[in-house]
Amino acid sequence: MAKKYNFSAGPAILTAEVIKEAAEAVSNWQESGLSILEVSHRGPAFVAVLEEAMALTKELLSLPENYKVLFLTGGASSQFYMTAMNLLDSNGKAGYVDTGAWSKKAIKEANHFGPVQVLATSEDKNYSYVPKNYDIPTDISYLHLTSNNTIFGTEMHQLPDTSLPLVCDMSSNIFSRPIDIERYGLIYAGAQKNMGPAGTTLVIVNEDLLGKVDRKIPTMLDYSTHIKKDSSFNTPPVFPIFVSMLTMRWVKKMGGVEAMAKHNQEKAAIVYDEIDRNSLFKGAAAKEDRSLMNVTFVATQEGLDKDFLAACEAAGCVGLKGHRSVGGFRASIYNAMTIEGVKTLASVMQAFEKAKG
Repeated sequence: MAKKYNFSAGPAILTAEVIKEAAEAVSNWQESGLSILEVSHRGPAFVAVLEEAMALTKELLSLPENYKVLFLTGGASSQFYMTAMNLLDSNGKAGYVDTGAWSKKAIKEANHFGPVQVLATSEDKNYSYVPKNYDIPTDISYLHLTSNNTIFGTEMHQLPDTSLPLVCDMSSNIFSRPIDIERYGLIYAGAQKNMGPAGTTLVIVNEDLLGKVDRKIPTMLDYSTHIKKDSSFNTPPVFPIFVSMLTMRWVKKMGGVEAMAKHNQEKAAIVYDEIDRNSLFKGAAAKEDRSLMNVTFVATQEGLDKDFLAACEAAGCVGLKGHRSVGGFRASIYNAMTIEGVKTLASVMQAFEKAKG
């Protein structure tokens, strides 16, 4: 069966070479006669994998020494409360920007640990844009952002003007472009959007921010615990970390995050140009805030969704049904999506217009 183009929002699309290496490792890793699934997480072979994954993260994102790299479990959903538990003092307060479902969940969890001030929201237009030019108090502990919104197809292309530490959910655009790391106090990202298979969560934290809250933190939920134990306080998710490491090797081989940014801009332009040209489709997100990772669009006529999805399936393009909050369609074009894949989607849209327009 021919390989399909996976436009699903997650789990992540992976490159062919990463899948090949991962499959070989599942069968017989490093000619050891063992599967990567059954090796000891304390053994030297996997320790080397973990160390390489951390080193690649530091290299690709140009992390200073005081920024620590962790591979944890629990997904970004666990980070909604871990970030506040570790950084928000009960006598202080934190600022949050509400740009959709994930930031809304982060706000809900943070409220358990201290006062939370929602500084801006785009809920008034169903999260179709990213708020800008809002006031940022100087007396908050940190400002929480969601850099890319998978459901609504918006992305933050500029950071707010503040010197406060930023806490950012980068689950769906990590490693997709360069970042100014020193603007951030903490970054977290579930692997399954743009880095690897589900099961591990990348956390990058400025160690200088830790140990300042007035509460007792359960051992397992304290970032310092995992820093001291090099992400192996408990058994780490071996296979997801291994595949994420392979993906980071691929990103480095392709030229790093700078090359990924150029690649992603080129892919997004192909899809958005076709949406804007085609009489049967229109974009769901504000043009200035369009995501380079998740392209959301809807039909301009009723009754076309089912037929268009069928046409996509016939061409090998899968996972394009939009989230119920937006409807229509969503093309997730993460790092591993090829130019060939987005051109195939654009050609389906063109043929559909000729047939239905």
